[in-house]
Amino acid sequence: MNRVIAVTNQKGGVGKTTTAVNLTASLAATKRRALLIDIDPQGNATMGCGVDKSQLQRSTCEVLLGESDVASALIPIEPAGFSLLPANSDLTAAEVRLLTLMAGRETKLRNALRPVRDNFDVIIIDCPPTLNMLTVNALVAADSLLIPMQCEYYALEGLSALLSTVEQIKASVNPDLEIEGILRTMFDPRNNLANEVSAQLIMHFGDKVFRTIIPRNVRLAEAPSFGKPVLFHDKESRGALAYLALAGEMIRREEESEAPAPEQNNPEPDAAPADANEDSSNPHQESQAEYPDTVTPPGNEHAGNFDSPPPQ
Repeated sequence: MNRVIAVTNQKGGVGKTTTAVNLTASLAATKRRALLIDIDPQGNATMGCGVDKSQLQRSTCEVLLGESDVASALIPIEPAGFSLLPANSDLTAAEVRLLTLMAGRETKLRNALRPVRDNFDVIIIDCPPTLNMLTVNALVAADSLLIPMQCEYYALEGLSALLSTVEQIKASVNPDLEIEGILRTMFDPRNNLANEVSAQLIMHFGDKVFRTIIPRNVRLAEAPSFGKPVLFHDKESRGALAYLALAGEMIRREEESEAPAPEQNNPEPDAAPADANEDSSNPHQESQAEYPDTVTPPGNEHAGNFDSPPPQ
C-alpha cells in the first residue's frame, strides 16, 4: 500500500482512536508493515496500545520539534506486530512552539516521516478532535484521510466542516490529499435516524462510504482498558471481525485501483449487434463492479453489511 492515512473528524466521540488502533492492528495481521502515529495530546492511542504515556522518553512532541528522529522514538507493539510513535500532553507545548514559527510549521511531520516512509506499507495517524496545528500537520503529511462518523445529525455537521478544511489544505499545501473513505461507527440498525443518515451518506458520497460498518460492541469498548487492540482482547467479537473486514476492504480497493484496465477488442465491422439481453453494459452490473461486496468473516455476517440488520 505504502500510504499515509490520517484518521480524523473535527467532532469528538466518533471512534477515531478506536479506529486508528484497531485498523492498524488488523492491517498488521494481514502481514502489512504498519505504523501508528499518535498526534493527539490526550495520548489515548498510546494508552490503547498498552504504553504508559507518562513514562515516555521520546514521543511525537520531540519529533515535531526536531529534537528526535522518528526511528528513535518508535515503540514496537508486541504481539500485535506494528510500531507506535507515542504521544502525551507534551504535545500541547509543542503546538504552542510550532505556532511561533513563521514558516514550515505545517510540514514538520511530513518532513520527519520521509526517512521512514519506505519502511512501512501503511502509516495511520490518529488526529485530535479539533482543527489545530497538529491536525494540519497530519493532513499535510497524509496521502488520504479516513473519516469515522456516527450516523447522527451533529456528525453530519462536523463532516461538512471537515470537507471544507480538506479543500483548503488541498488548495494550499497538499494538492494530492484525497478521501480514503467514510466509516460508519457505533452503528445500531434498530435506530431509524442512523439508517436515514447512512442512506444519505451513500447517496452523496457513493463508493467513498465503506461497505464495512463498525457496530456498537462491548468488547470493542472495553479493549482500551486492557491496553490491547480488540483483536487481541477478543478476536471472535463482532468489533474485531468488523475491523478485519475493514482492513480487507481497504486492501481490495487498493488492489483494484492498481490493476490495469482490461483491453477492449473492437468488433468486426460486419459483426451482428449483440442481443439486448446479452448487453454487458447493464448499469446495475457496472455499479456492482465499482462497488464490490465486502467479504465478511465467518460469524460476523452483519458487521460488514448494512443491507440487513443483525438478529434481535
